[in-house]
Amino acid sequence: MQFYRRLSVPKALTFDLDDTLYDNRPVIRRAEQAMHDWLAAHHPRTQGVGTAGWLQLKMRLAKHDPMLRHDVTQWRFELLKIGFMQLGYSLPAAKQAATEGVAVVLEVRNQVDVPEETHRVLALLKQQLPLVAITNGNVDAEKIGLAQYFDGVLMAGRDGLSKPEPDLFAHAAAGLGLVPGDILHVGDHLVTDVGGAKRNGFKACWFNDQQRVLSREPRAKWLPDVEISQLSQLLALVSD
Repeated sequence: MQFYRRLSVPKALTFDLDDTLYDNRPVIRRAEQAMHDWLAAHHPRTQGVGTAGWLQLKMRLAKHDPMLRHDVTQWRFELLKIGFMQLGYSLPAAKQAATEGVAVVLEVRNQVDVPEETHRVLALLKQQLPLVAITNGNVDAEKIGLAQYFDGVLMAGRDGLSKPEPDLFAHAAAGLGLVPGDILHVGDHLVTDVGGAKRNGFKACWFNDQQRVLSREPRAKWLPDVEISQLSQLLALVSD
């Protein structure tokens, strides 16, 4: 554990979910593969598009409508809908197929192996102070077994603009009834989590389990208050 500033005992914790409480990278790879397998099986007309073609369309859509980046589920729906329409589907048919495709992705996306250590640490923390989840993703905390630890789960799109924008942080502070400075946000991302927390008055805990070096990180524009490599180190931070 590395301290960068003097840190008082927080009155609440907020958590990023993906790549903080579990490894999300293999989950996303499986979800993407499930989408392409489904397209090949049920919509063979899409086979000429390819992975690169879908990615290019995804980026073009976000450039045309930057708000899509704040709602990854809606972004996925628009990607599939527009992709189908470009292949000659009618609007109603494209919407129906896109809805089905999103459902396929979400089913796999919510198949997450949450480490037992995460469950252990969250259960202990919940006994000591309020916990709130703040995610830019679209995982269902209930389906992956984590909702039980949180007093609330805030999701970009449904609950406001994604981190590092103020929306989710403000909702968290209001829901907890605390000033932002009394809340410690825990997350792996140096911009959305550390930067978002510091920009919005929260204390910031950088979760770094990848042996990254802060001084070598080009995106490290905001200094966290503390850096941890294991979730269990949070137990010491919340003890008087």
